Amino acid sequence: MPVEAPGRTYPTMERLLQDLHIRHELNAPLAPLTWYGVGGPARILAHPSSVQQLAALAARAHEEKISTYVLGNGANLLVADAGVDGLVIQLDDPGFKQYRVENSIVTVGAGFDMARLVNQTAKEGLGGLECMAGIPASVGGAVRMNAGGAYGDIGRSVRRLTVMDASGQVYHRDRDDLLFSYRKTNITARYILDAELELTPDDPDVLGKRVKEIFTYKKLTQPLADYSAGCAFKNPPPEPDGQRRSAGKLIDTAGLKGFQIGGAQVSPQHANFVVAERGASASDILAVIEHVQTVVRDTFGVPLEREVVVWP
Repeated sequence: MPVEAPGRTYPTMERLLQDLHIRHELNAPLAPLTWYGVGGPARILAHPSSVQQLAALAARAHEEKISTYVLGNGANLLVADAGVDGLVIQLDDPGFKQYRVENSIVTVGAGFDMARLVNQTAKEGLGGLECMAGIPASVGGAVRMNAGGAYGDIGRSVRRLTVMDASGQVYHRDRDDLLFSYRKTNITARYILDAELELTPDDPDVLGKRVKEIFTYKKLTQPLADYSAGCAFKNPPPEPDGQRRSAGKLIDTAGLKGFQIGGAQVSPQHANFVVAERGASASDILAVIEHVQTVVRDTFGVPLEREVVVWP
């Protein structure tokens, strides 16, 4: 990775933040920051406290051609055993966790916790996010991948986004310029800063019960207590006749529930979850994922696309 160039003011990654006054750690463990709990360290883990700090850091990293990664709640992430030889940025400072309500529009920072947002909006009588119950994520990460499930997705509530490109320029994306589809968006900006969500006034008691029902259902049908990154694979596109296909059902039908390599296993409870035991490695998890992809492709002719993000 090209991290040095003759004549540059900041020729090494360690000096990248030297005058920006940004809290950071060198050779920072990432495993404790992910739901899998595995993987190696980041060469630098930075925690900017404001948009201005992030913009300065982004511009400098962009100029020096340093690979950057944005870490949210780590719920949909698998970090390789060797770690990340680059700059990892986590928007976990209060400066990126703002929350305000005006009429039925909620403006929320990218670092705000999704579970907290679901509960808070329900208590305030604002409906639309109940479908996100039981989905662990930061708001920025949820918007980036249009997180959701059988009950809906976050994209349908997004009214406007504030984003920043790789060079530190800030701009807005409005609803008519945004496309949300299954686990996919047309957001190309490197950083999501905040989101405006258009919600619907409703009875707080009704919303609270709905959130509890959805969460209870997921708790009964998914291995939420295990180390995992949620669904390992996206559902394949529908059949030519429009019939929907489930990745979990394909994996189950292929007889892969309980399949194990090292400390990683296809969940016996839900086949679209690859769970990890204590002591598992990222290599174990990747090996199980790749085996599942091979068997499903060979058995049904269906390629499964990972939903789990793998660094690097």
